[in-house]
Amino acid sequence: MSLSITTWNINSVRLRLPIVEDFLKRVSPDILCLQEIKCQNDQFPADALKALGYENIILHGQKGYHGVAIASRFPLTEDHRQDYCGVGDSRHISAIFEWQGKRIRLHNFYVPAGGDEPDRTINPKFGHKLDFIEEMKALKADAEPGVSAILVGDLNIAPFENDVWSHKQLLKIVSHTPVETEGLLDVVRQGGWVDLMRQFTPEPEKIYTWWSYRAKDWEAADRGRRLDHIWSSPDMTGHLKRIDILKEARGWEKPSDHVPVTAWFDI
Repeated sequence: MSLSITTWNINSVRLRLPIVEDFLKRVSPDILCLQEIKCQNDQFPADALKALGYENIILHGQKGYHGVAIASRFPLTEDHRQDYCGVGDSRHISAIFEWQGKRIRLHNFYVPAGGDEPDRTINPKFGHKLDFIEEMKALKADAEPGVSAILVGDLNIAPFENDVWSHKQLLKIVSHTPVETEGLLDVVRQGGWVDLMRQFTPEPEKIYTWWSYRAKDWEAADRGRRLDHIWSSPDMTGHLKRIDILKEARGWEKPSDHVPVTAWFDI
């Protein structure tokens, strides 16, 4: 029995519900993790997703900003919402599901973007991002005995040279500065996580999941970044079969600037 999990920063789930429905009908992952839903819990279009078979939905919404959701064909239990940095933002949600005798804790994150200036002394948003990453270092893949773990989301950092269109030109651009990339790699190392996207597609092959709205022709320019991630505890790595990045979704009607990324696992 296979398992498929999609992560997608949807940039307003109500605005982009038609492409979410089209994606679910076409790809039909077992679990969909959304970031930037930009709505309160009672405004989330749960009925539309339930009509497509996603009966189990947990939410951490917020009016107008941020917000994360997990919609699943599997029952979700022991859900948890962590308030990183203690500012009341809805940027994390997790729950446990069961697959083939395994209990798996699934984390869904939306890390702060960090503003435009990579200097916390003049840009509080960048400082907030660095503090968020620092707190994430305490999150361990083996935190719960007998429970595997998968972490997905828009982490807003492209950690490796080939996670961006130009390493040299982006070294001073928020999302690829050394303090961010080193911080995120520390989260992986200290937490005992495995970067499944880079396991499946090692460096130096380019991987992008985001293309800016500012580009006149995003596809021709192809100036992308890998801001969206799928990690796991080491015991899940042998089950990984493939990672699909649906680049064409960036060209859909009223698209998000991120595209859906799906991990496929098998026994």
